[in-house]
Amino acid sequence: MNTRLLCLPGWCLGRGPLQATVDAVNGQFIDLPGYRETPLIDDFEAAAESIASRLPAATVLLGWSLGAQLAIAIAARAPEKIAKLVLVAATASFIQRDGWPHAMPPELLADFSAGVANDVEAMLPRFVGGFNRGDAHAKAVTLSLLKQADPRPPATTLASGLAWLRDVDLRQRAPRIKAATLLIHGSADPLMPCAAAEALADLIPAAQLSILDACAHAPFISQPAAFTTRLRQFLDE
Repeated sequence: MNTRLLCLPGWCLGRGPLQATVDAVNGQFIDLPGYRETPLIDDFEAAAESIASRLPAATVLLGWSLGAQLAIAIAARAPEKIAKLVLVAATASFIQRDGWPHAMPPELLADFSAGVANDVEAMLPRFVGGFNRGDAHAKAVTLSLLKQADPRPPATTLASGLAWLRDVDLRQRAPRIKAATLLIHGSADPLMPCAAAEALADLIPAAQLSILDACAHAPFISQPAAFTTRLRQFLDE
């Protein structure tokens, strides 16, 4: 078992939801900028460079959702650091753009960002419940995610992450990834549709896509045994 797996969590929820999975493979976390004791870096490119500069050689890097977007940027920027890459619920672009329809309309993200700025505690259950629509265990997964979520980071950190989701387009960088890459995706993910994962896998030269049926945006909570088994298989290849 490779013990150098480092995990980048997703927006807002922090380490908690991924803790059991990371522990199961003897991994460690890299907090997103602005979370816990990590200083906020507002610029996406500077954040990717900062994390890349601190990675040891032969890192296995895992990212979930927004963390997966950072992981893509890091693997493209510093291929010499990344032995393997795991992208969970990943996409090259969170919002719809020319030639990229598999995503959220920009106006929906703008509305959500305004709601978060007004009252994040009111918006969070709606957000988590929304990205679990279609999951066979939607209610239980939503409750688990909300229960396990870390304390909320500052409003400036949340706003910075939402701006990244609005602005970042990784389609030109994904083909520069050299590491063997596993994408794990829920078949029913309403936030990052399966078509986004398929298109992203096509862009990454050494990518394989593993789809878990009846899962939404948090397959490691919905089907933890299947998720961990697939992850271990990849780490041992």
